[in-house]
Amino acid sequence: MPGNSKRRGAIKKTGKGNPTAGSGGRRRQGLEGKGPTPRAEDRPNHKIYKMKNATQKREAARPKRKQGDAAEWVAGRNPVVELLRATVPIHALYVAEGTERDDRIREIFKLAAEQHISLLEIGRIELDKLTGGAVHQGIAAKLNAYEYADPAIFARNAAELGEPALIVMLDGVTDPRNLGAVIRSAAGFGAHGVVIPERRAAHITASAWKTSAGAAARVPVARVTNLTRQLKAFQDEGMMVIGLAADGEVNLPDSQMIDGPVVVVIGSEGKGLSRLVSETCDELVSIPMSTGLESLNAGVAAGIALYAVAQARA
Repeated sequence: MPGNSKRRGAIKKTGKGNPTAGSGGRRRQGLEGKGPTPRAEDRPNHKIYKMKNATQKREAARPKRKQGDAAEWVAGRNPVVELLRATVPIHALYVAEGTERDDRIREIFKLAAEQHISLLEIGRIELDKLTGGAVHQGIAAKLNAYEYADPAIFARNAAELGEPALIVMLDGVTDPRNLGAVIRSAAGFGAHGVVIPERRAAHITASAWKTSAGAAARVPVARVTNLTRQLKAFQDEGMMVIGLAADGEVNLPDSQMIDGPVVVVIGSEGKGLSRLVSETCDELVSIPMSTGLESLNAGVAAGIALYAVAQARA
C-alpha cells in the first residue's frame, strides 16, 4: 500500500536484534539444546529399560562359565536318537523344513515329547550354519554346557549322609567314554563326587553323558585347574589319598586307608599318574592281576577300586 514502508508478514526486530513475541522465535529458543529423545531402553522409568535391567541382573547372578564352555551340537538321526534313548539332557531339537519323516525321525519326535524337549523347525541353510556344516540329515540336538560342581561340597554332602567321603579323581584321562564309565561306577558304588582337571583331559560331552548311562545327572563332577592343590585341600579336610599305580607298594585290597574318608586317584592308560600327583598321594596301590597286562583303562580300574573300597567298608 502506498505510504506504508512495512511489508506485510515482515518480522519486527527489537533493538537487540531478537524476534518479538508472536513470531515463534521464543518457542524455538525454548526447544534448543534438548537434543533427540532418548531411546526407550535408556529411560529409567520406561518398561523396556526395567526389563533390560532385570535381565542383566539375572545374567550377573548366574555362575560364570570358564573359557571354552559352550553349548554342544549333536547332528544326525542315529546320534540324536541315541542321546534321547540315554535320556541325555537336551536343551532343544532342531529339524530342517521338509525333512522326511522316517522311522528314526518318528522315534525322535516320540521320545522328545515324552521327555518334554522343545522341537523347533528351521530352514536347512540355518541348520547347516548352527551345526558347522555337519551332516545333520535334517535333525540336530543342542546340549547346554555342563554345570560343574564346587569340589568343596563333596565332603559336606558325605557328612550330611553320615558317610565317610569317597571321591574319585582322574589324572590325564582324555577319552570322554572312559570319563563316562568312571562316573557310572562312581554312582554305582556311592561316590560323592568326581574331580577332573581343566586342561588336557576329557570333559562332560554328549559321549560322556551316553557312556555314563545317566549317572552324570546323579554324581557331581568338579573341574579344577590344579589337581595337586586340590588333593592337598582334601587332605586338610581329613581325607586319605590313594593313587592307583602298576608299581604300587600295596595291593589295593590290603590297603588300610580305604575304609575311611578317601580320594581314589586314577591315571591315564599307559602314562599312569603324573609325578606331582603321585608324590602327593598318601599311598600308591596296585590292582593284583594274574597276567602280564601292564595297565587297565580308567573305567575298568575305577570299577575295581571302588568295589574294593565298598568291600572294606562293609
